[in-house]
Amino acid sequence: MGLLSGLLGGNLGGKQLVAKVTTMDADLESIPIVPDWTGRDLFDLVCRIIGLREFWFFGLQYENKKNISCWLQMDKKISKQDVPKGVDGHLHFLFLVKFYPEDVEEELIQDLTRHLFFVQIKQAILTQDLYCSAEAAVLLASYGVQAIHGDCAEDAPVDVAKYLPANVTSQYDMTVDMWQERIRRWWTHNAGQSREDAEMEYLRVAQDLEMYGIQYYPIQNKKETDLQLGVSAQGIGIYKGANRITPRPFFSWSEIRNISFKNKQFNMKTVDKSTISFQAKDHSINMSILELCIGTHNLYLRRRQPDILEVQQMKAQAKEERIRKQDEQNRLQKEREERMQAETERNQLRNDMQTLNEQLHLAQEQARKSDENATIFSTKARTAEDEIKELLKRAEDAEKETQRMKITYLQCDGMRRMMEEEIREKELAMQRMSMSIGDMSMQNWQQPRQATHFASQAMMGQENGWMMHNGNQPMSNSHHDVMSNTSSADEEREAARQWDELQRAQRSASTQPMLVHTPQIMPNSTPPFRSSNSYDSTTTAAPATATATTPATATTPTTSSNDSTAPTPPLPSQQSPFSLKHLPPVGPPPPDPSAFDVGNLPNEIAQLKNTLDKSKLDYNNRTKHFKATLQEFRTELEGLKREERVTELDRAHAANLGRDRGDTLRMPRSKSVSSLDSSDHEWYWCVSASGSMQRRIATFEGL
Repeated sequence: MGLLSGLLGGNLGGKQLVAKVTTMDADLESIPIVPDWTGRDLFDLVCRIIGLREFWFFGLQYENKKNISCWLQMDKKISKQDVPKGVDGHLHFLFLVKFYPEDVEEELIQDLTRHLFFVQIKQAILTQDLYCSAEAAVLLASYGVQAIHGDCAEDAPVDVAKYLPANVTSQYDMTVDMWQERIRRWWTHNAGQSREDAEMEYLRVAQDLEMYGIQYYPIQNKKETDLQLGVSAQGIGIYKGANRITPRPFFSWSEIRNISFKNKQFNMKTVDKSTISFQAKDHSINMSILELCIGTHNLYLRRRQPDILEVQQMKAQAKEERIRKQDEQNRLQKEREERMQAETERNQLRNDMQTLNEQLHLAQEQARKSDENATIFSTKARTAEDEIKELLKRAEDAEKETQRMKITYLQCDGMRRMMEEEIREKELAMQRMSMSIGDMSMQNWQQPRQATHFASQAMMGQENGWMMHNGNQPMSNSHHDVMSNTSSADEEREAARQWDELQRAQRSASTQPMLVHTPQIMPNSTPPFRSSNSYDSTTTAAPATATATTPATATTPTTSSNDSTAPTPPLPSQQSPFSLKHLPPVGPPPPDPSAFDVGNLPNEIAQLKNTLDKSKLDYNNRTKHFKATLQEFRTELEGLKREERVTELDRAHAANLGRDRGDTLRMPRSKSVSSLDSSDHEWYWCVSASGSMQRRIATFEGL
């Protein structure tokens, strides 16, 4: 109460009323009202309490006794206005936006003003007072969650009911999770935006909605046809039926000369001196309509005049504040990028360290395997050395046996030659003896038989004696010869037997396999020995066999050798660190200052011109990107739409696709009123909103 007393100047005497003012952010409870206060006194007090300087956009709204929303008149006492008391005995007011700007980015100066606009428009969309298509609602929801929760996080809550209107969610065959997924998809595109930037983007999108900034009041023309009067920053439109999107007709403020109220009837005069008359359906809202039209028209004229000093000062302060915030945001963005770069480098180093650890582990494993292989190879080498020694010993023994057999062979050969010589000599002797015996037989056979019978006995005796004498000699000789022949045959058989044994020994020495363990020798190793004798043909087979079997056993060291010579990934110091400087530039390059003909303008003006042009180019690029992405999303949602839930506003919006808000208000007429049949009258909202002044007036009067 002390603060309010100070704001009220201490004048709290007399009968007092108590007001409760609800803003979009908070409630101002128990504001004492002096009986002679006007609406402006209470309005100024509320503006001072909340710290609002752009007060010309706002007003105090209340519900009269007929439950019709009315604006509190500024120049009239509060006690004289039809403001009912609530159950608690207080006067209840809503602090709302009353007049809308044509361009929110250019006209809204304070952050508080922008925030109040943001909250009110968001609430109007949720309550379906402001029509919004599904694709635009999802896009606006993404900016809304960015403004409230900041950058998108996996566990960040997305309450669909707080960001999407019920008519949108019920019109499509989609679950809550599907809506959340699409909001998150767009939400991720807003990363890095501050709350102020997100709210401004929200308002930029919202001001392109067909019903944005239009306040509707029920009226009647001279034919007492129920119509809707739509008052906006661009002008006044007349709407019929449930269609509040396309006016029929529309009059811009530049075409309106004056609006007056007399005898419960409004008269709107145009620049061509024509008059349009209509009356409110309920007379309690007459002054609200009149004040709204006058205030909106005054703001329309004010925008086209130089700013007053207060506004210039506010814009200068707001510009300095924006520059300071922009610098702060740039600094934070730079720090964020540096932190991201540092985190990226840290992750890169961590990955490199992990890679090096894996390589070290592999190297240690290979070293362990190499040690095991070396141990195995050393064991095999010792075994091979022992086998080689055994082979050398066997080879030496075989050499000695070969030499002994050679000596035996030479001895046998000498004996064979001697025996052959003896045999030849004995054969010659036998031949000589045979010849001598034959000669003697022939001589005895050829002696004449001249002995007589008388001498036959004597001769017979002599002959027997001679025969006995001579017969012993040949018989003894023959016996000697037989014995000699027998001994010679035995010697020949003995020699033949020894010769056969010698031949068998030679064949056994040349063909007997070496039943030894073949040593495993490296392929590039040389044989341990090389002999020049007949054993070479048997001993050289072992190295060949070892060579053939060696590659299978030498696989492990060969693989290790290949692994050791394989290219290894570069160390972290050899790799170029990740840097955002190497990324492609985002967005169009800044305009060349030399392209502008600044002449003798000061440098500050030239820089301001460059900044404005750059901002305009950036805005155009963002607008093109926004339209493209919105069209893609619209196409995606078309397949999930429930046709039975389509309303007349949806049809009107679909008919106006491809046109901006200004084109919708000024859409030319394709048919005259007289040429329309009953079906055409049903859809007349899609044909006429513009044309000549007389034709539009005739259209209004013919409704």
